[in-house]
Amino acid sequence: MPSAAVHGLFHIAIKTSDLDATRMFWCDIIGLRDMARPDFGYPGAWLACPQPGGLGIIHVYAGGPALGPAGTAPSGTAAIDHISLSCSGYREYIARFKAAGLDWREFLVPGTTLWQLFVYDPSGVQLELTFEGSVEGAIKPDMSPGRAYVAGASFFDFKTYPKLSSLKGVA
Repeated sequence: MPSAAVHGLFHIAIKTSDLDATRMFWCDIIGLRDMARPDFGYPGAWLACPQPGGLGIIHVYAGGPALGPAGTAPSGTAAIDHISLSCSGYREYIARFKAAGLDWREFLVPGTTLWQLFVYDPSGVQLELTFEGSVEGAIKPDMSPGRAYVAGASFFDFKTYPKLSSLKGVA
């Protein structure tokens, strides 16, 4: 019998009340792709990294077990502060966020060459996109008040979050 070992993160599961908007965020804005998903008897999606052989890293489910006692999916990241993806194309992501009407925050990781963008999905799950800044151009992240990311300070607001299901051609 093999010894116990972790081989990598298999997936993150997100509950949602708006499957279409969640799929649009993760696919059209972030750049993941739909992949085949087993029929569990309730709606959902498996979303994968676009590179060849990319695994389904985000599993989304709606209805059925996603619904709590009130009949809606919970929101926010709760005890999990955020999900982080390694990315490239820092300025392109900012352009996508602007086109979709999304709010975001920027950050320079102290003592490193890493740049980060923070944004929320339609269910209030915070996403961190991390970039190797040395290849992202000369314009550094905007660390001004109101644009700089502050750990623990949420900037998500359901009331002002854009209606992503009505957007077309963002990515």
